[in-house]
Amino acid sequence: MKISTQLVKELRERTAVGIMDCKNAIQEADGDINKAVEILRKKGVAKAQKREGRAASEGQIQSYVHMGGKIGVLVEVNCETDFSAKTDDFTSFTKNLAMHIAATNPVALSPEDLPPEIVEREKEIYRAQAIDSGKEEKVVERIVEGRVNRFFSEVCLLNQSYVRDPNITVQDLLNELKAKTGENIIIKRFVRYQLGGTDDNP
Repeated sequence: MKISTQLVKELRERTAVGIMDCKNAIQEADGDINKAVEILRKKGVAKAQKREGRAASEGQIQSYVHMGGKIGVLVEVNCETDFSAKTDDFTSFTKNLAMHIAATNPVALSPEDLPPEIVEREKEIYRAQAIDSGKEEKVVERIVEGRVNRFFSEVCLLNQSYVRDPNITVQDLLNELKAKTGENIIIKRFVRYQLGGTDDNP
């Protein structure tokens, strides 16, 4: 059966799991989204989100240096057990995440980590642009919301499209690792250095 992107998007919003898991569940459920949610729950993928309150004090600090030493990244990713921290899946995730940060230069981990004044400034700019272009008041806020979400997808690590697979976000990639390990996994912090530049990353 043909699976619509809207159906996949809705299932992702309800379960916060990766695109491929959503597609497979919809396929298995013959397009019934409620059944797809139940399938994901039974498989334990959706349960990964419930682990977020559990302590995650193990993990790795990974480094990556690019372009002949002109860009460097340090990233800390935490998990619950030393066993998971030493797995190939976890190591691969942290290494690829460091390379992603080097390539995309995110400003913050998530929208919640951005200073409120920056978000408000962006909203004001987008609102003024929409009004100046002659848009009706009732659609201005929808335009602003869409542009703010696009801004988040550019500057917030979890919202960014993953450089090795633009069809998924870094959050999707993280959710898939949570599902594989059965543990709470947190991208704790990162810093990106560029020769001759300044860095304000967390």
